Amino acid sequence: MRRIAGRFARVEPRRRARQLVLGLLADLPRKNCWTIAEHAGDATPDGLQHLLGRAKWDADLVRDDLRAFVLEHLADDQAVLVMDETGDLKKGTHTLGVQRQYTGTAGRIENAQVAVYLTYTSRHGHAGIDRALYLPKSWTSDPERCRQAAIPAQVGFATKPQLAQQMIERALDTGVPAAWAAGDEVYGDNPKLRSALERRQLGYVLAVSSTHRIPTPAGPQRADHLARRIPRRAWQKLSAGTGAKGHRFYDWAQVAITTGDLPGHQHLLVRRNRRTGELAYYRCYSPRPVPLSTLVKIAGSRWTVEETFQSSKTLAGLDEHQVRRWDSWHRWVTLALVAHAFLAVTAALERPDQAPADDGTSPDGLAPLTCNEVQRLFTAPLTQPIRDLAHRLRWSIWRRRHQARARRSHYRRQAALQP
Repeated sequence: MRRIAGRFARVEPRRRARQLVLGLLADLPRKNCWTIAEHAGDATPDGLQHLLGRAKWDADLVRDDLRAFVLEHLADDQAVLVMDETGDLKKGTHTLGVQRQYTGTAGRIENAQVAVYLTYTSRHGHAGIDRALYLPKSWTSDPERCRQAAIPAQVGFATKPQLAQQMIERALDTGVPAAWAAGDEVYGDNPKLRSALERRQLGYVLAVSSTHRIPTPAGPQRADHLARRIPRRAWQKLSAGTGAKGHRFYDWAQVAITTGDLPGHQHLLVRRNRRTGELAYYRCYSPRPVPLSTLVKIAGSRWTVEETFQSSKTLAGLDEHQVRRWDSWHRWVTLALVAHAFLAVTAALERPDQAPADDGTSPDGLAPLTCNEVQRLFTAPLTQPIRDLAHRLRWSIWRRRHQARARRSHYRRQAALQP
């Protein structure tokens, strides 16, 4: 918090930001301005709502401080920039960027808000360092809707790969040490993103669909058609990294790709499930030759963004915001990433330097420290004493008064719309 304190011109928002981050790290069943304000002992949530909506501070500058904090402790010149999107289920039509769209969070089409995140993954650990809200065309083509959500006039429609490219280029332009990028089919199937990464000489291992067209001397071929021609002796059993149940072993094979584009080495990487035989496909690029084991390791690093989503939502309230405007969303999400980065960096710093045993335990016979365990240890001595009954009653009255006012307003609006 001392690192980002200079981004707040006044002491009041500086204190509120600290209060919000502590609330995001607290062991609360739900995390929003109401619950965090009550937890902190405030009489109303007005102060936190002012911090998110009207106070003068720049969330992008705090994001830059977040990135510097993560790099200070996790930097590695062979790090991977992992891009992925996640959806937050929302009700109504007024929340920024919401519409009925597919989200992996629910595994189906739902009323949701989707954002793209960039995770920095190194041998030391991983944490989110950037975020970009995806605005569907139903929003960018409606100027009045954008005005009501206070979306800047210069913000237009951008696809998820375009948002990912902007974040990667922003990271590289600020000197972030990284050698690779990874992502799923949304990003691997996008030729403009792949070309942008090649121009920056950033290696990548990007998942692609089975119908993805691979250039060959005989013309473009589908990825799944090429995979059928791989001889049996070309498959190798390799681990994509350790998971919750040990090493993730698959069979892997690669096919060289010859293109006339920028210099470098390109391959189609194919992964085969050893139990079901299911295949997955990856487009790979590296400025210099690398062994198959390296490509497999980078492909396996993509799971770190999923772990980042899970822990930042569960432990730091990333998806529990109740905001509708542009600045408010960026401020909440940025401070949630700050809270999660604290957990991730602390866990990384407390891990022993020695190599873990074959079963994944540390030399002292303990499982590695996780973000979940850091949060428990951090919040235990800081747990607020139970507030007196008067404080709880005041908040009960405040909530019920606010809910009654909202209900009356809703009924009046409904009655006015009746023919």
